[in-house]
Amino acid sequence: MKLSIVVVSHNTCNLLRIALNAAVRAAQDLSHEVFVVDNASADKSIAMLNTEFPDVKIIANDKNEGMARAYNHALKLAAGEYVLLVNADTITGKKTIEKALEFMDLHTDAGGLGVRMITPEGKFLKESKRGFNKPWETFFKLTGLAKHFSKSRLTSPQSKDWVEEFQTSESDIINGAFMLLRKEALNQVGLMDERFHTYGYDIDYSYRVRLAGFKNYYFPKTYIINFNIQNKVKFSWAHIKEYYGAMIIFASKYLFKVPELKVEGIPQLIPPSYEVK
Repeated sequence: MKLSIVVVSHNTCNLLRIALNAAVRAAQDLSHEVFVVDNASADKSIAMLNTEFPDVKIIANDKNEGMARAYNHALKLAAGEYVLLVNADTITGKKTIEKALEFMDLHTDAGGLGVRMITPEGKFLKESKRGFNKPWETFFKLTGLAKHFSKSRLTSPQSKDWVEEFQTSESDIINGAFMLLRKEALNQVGLMDERFHTYGYDIDYSYRVRLAGFKNYYFPKTYIINFNIQNKVKFSWAHIKEYYGAMIIFASKYLFKVPELKVEGIPQLIPPSYEVK
């Protein structure tokens, strides 16, 4: 099988419908499977999936387990040569998967790949390439971790951002809205760190892919449309706790140990033991 597509959903029924229709259309000429991990949605998402997407493999959690743990359920089951993690608020372009896989097939050193992201209004999202928004950039600068992310250009931003948008290059971080991962890299890196509930899971996993000896790439010759609902969450204590808590977790893992980090101790993917509905 060429591709496993994984979507995590929590109360995003209408967006999920759009995301799945787009992803399935983009993968229609490939041997593929689709997983939806639902984090205890209360908006009839499961009923919609059963009715409209009978071929999708549903993993229904009885509580909101967060992004990393939810993805891990599907990663243990994924059989594809490549695994695509795509957000429920993302519309995948018609040729996006085909072009992205062609690039990965040609670049065997690539462990992961992200693509150009635009808003529904057509505006380029700069975090397409860096994977960071402003608070995360500030965090890396203040902690000194920026020096370990050479391709992100955190300390010397470019003035010609329009050139950056269309420039294929290595990238430290793949944005979680669309993460195409090589299964070989997944097997070496292991599962996601489940301490990352809502934020930071993509930054942490991208960094681990690099530690395992693979490269991450930004590939702008195709695109996705991203509604970016995660960054539109209303200001609340729960949001602050999860957002900045992810930064603390990341710093505690790497701040004083980056040069000595090893990957041998990271749990490997194991044969599935989860029942898929």
